[in-house]
Order: sequence, then C-alpha cells, then structure tokens
Amino acid sequence: MSNSYNTKLKASKENEHPFAVYVRILGKGKTGSRSLNRQEAFSAMQMILAGQTTDVQLGAFLMLLRVKEESHEELAGFVDAVRARIDLTTSIHVDLDWSSYAGKKRQLPWFILSALLLADNGVRVFMHGANGHTQGRLYTELVLQQLNIPVATDLVEVQKQLDTTQFSFMPLNYLCPELQNIIDLRAEFGLRSPVNTLSRLINPLLAEHSLQSVFHPSYGDTHQRAAELLGQTHSAVFKGEGGEIERKPEASCLVKMVRQGQTTDELWDKLIDGRQDKPSSLNTQELVDVWRGTADNQYGKLAIIGTAAIALKLMNKIDSKMEALKLADQLWNQRNKNRLN
Repeated sequence: MSNSYNTKLKASKENEHPFAVYVRILGKGKTGSRSLNRQEAFSAMQMILAGQTTDVQLGAFLMLLRVKEESHEELAGFVDAVRARIDLTTSIHVDLDWSSYAGKKRQLPWFILSALLLADNGVRVFMHGANGHTQGRLYTELVLQQLNIPVATDLVEVQKQLDTTQFSFMPLNYLCPELQNIIDLRAEFGLRSPVNTLSRLINPLLAEHSLQSVFHPSYGDTHQRAAELLGQTHSAVFKGEGGEIERKPEASCLVKMVRQGQTTDELWDKLIDGRQDKPSSLNTQELVDVWRGTADNQYGKLAIIGTAAIALKLMNKIDSKMEALKLADQLWNQRNKNRLN
C-alpha cells in the first residue's frame, strides 16, 4: 500500500466515532462478531442513555442485538448502566418488584388484581412499565387510571403510595425517559428492541424479590442468568399470558427462579383443562366486577390466584406450590371487596 493510503487509513481510525467499536463487535459477521462482555455492555448503554450515539448507530446496534439475541452478560451490563442513570436520591423499601411492559390483547390484565391482592396483605409492590408502544394492546398505566388508581410521577409519590396502600406504579417515561424513547422506536423498527427485555430486569428500587415475564421460553434462561449476575436475591421469570406476569390457567408453567444466589426450576401444573376462548372485547369494568364479586369469571379468578401463588412462593411466605395456591385462594376469598369503589 502507498504511504498516502496508509496515512488516510490511520486518520480515519483516529476520527472514528467512539461508539463504532460496539457496533463492530456485534456486526463483524459470522466468524468475527461476538457478544459484548458486561463492561462493554455497560459502557455502550451509558453512551446511548447520554445521547452520545447517532440515530444510525443506535438503530444498527439494537437490531444487531435483536438478531443475535441478548446474552445474560449484555443484559446485566445494560441494567448496570440504567441503574446508574436513574436518580435514586432516597431509599424506598420495596418487597416485590413487578415489571409490566407487554400489554394485553387476548385476556384482561388479571395480574393487576394479583398485585393489589398481595399489596392488601402487606406486600409492598412496586410496578413499573411502558405505555402504548404496540397498537391493539391494553397497557397497565391506562388500566390503573380506569380503576381510579393514581400512577406515580416521581419517587416522592412512590414512597407515599407504598406507605398508604402498599402498591405503586411508575411509568418508565418518568423513571427513565431515555429508555422510553428507545421503546417508542418500535413503530420505526417494526420490531421490539432489546430495551423491552432489559427494562423487565432493572428492579430500580432494588427490591429483594423480583418478578419478570417473557414472550418466548428461550428468554427465560437469559433472564435467570442475568438476575444471578446482578446479585438479585430472589427472582422468578416465566412465560406469562401475553408477555405479562400472569399465569395462564390452562397451561403448565415453568418458573425459573434465583433463590439466595442459587438457580432452580419449578414446574407448576395447569389449573384448568381446555383452552379458554378469547373474549370478544376487553372491558376493564369486568376487573372491578370480579373483584367486587358481582361477576364470575373462572379464568380470571384462576389467573389472579395462580399469579399471586408464584409471588407468595418466591417470597417464602409458604413452602410448597400447593400450599401457595391454597393461601392465594384464601387471600382472594377474604379480600376487601370495596377496594375498587
């Protein structure tokens, strides 16, 4: 090569954008590419959250990850960066972290009633989620508004809500707006990005117990291993209805846990035989009616109890799966039916 070419090549490398290295790691082809290690993932996400990438770089990076599928080390590094970005100036005690990022389209969000049932029985539940990134889905923030349950817009409100009702929901756009902005790119990509995955793991208030759900069973292992890397004391992940943390009563459920740093798998038997019909419409008033006892919905009741049972087992409130279901059923039968007035 000529000296002039070598000079130009050296100059181009010296002028390379700092984020280019992370795109190159992921995109060098079948033999040259690899996953990021935890530190690299941390640094890359730090740059993304700080707005230090171009639109082209961000799109390329997210879609390369999407095709490859995120590793547990990458997810752990991304979560490290998000937690460092979030301003947690006060310590708020939370028993159970509950992520809600999928939205529902086949069934009502019965899991919301599971969370409220636990909260009414002394479990401090912090729920966080994103709103409206996929058309045709019913998102938690909107449902809570329809149930006249206020959402928190800052950590002062989170603290107040947890102290008074043991339940608080904070939208991602207040918790970490930079992540919400990336999730909102779904309309441009036509695909979910890895941000939808990592958001489920952020557990921003560092609750001892954390619940997550996945769309695809293969992601369960990745979530479990990432939670282990992050030092999560107790966590559970399973394939929930519509991608939310909600038991599907007509299907068995493999729950992948981390308990005191040890990974375990538990298979929960189905609660009802036969596949249930999809409702013709999703009317949130039915959630209120079922809670009040003025309407009966066997599927909904079993989804509520089945989901609460997994949380109770995770939190060591009970020893066995059967006893956890019995306790969840008992709590449901003793619920305050006037709560949703």
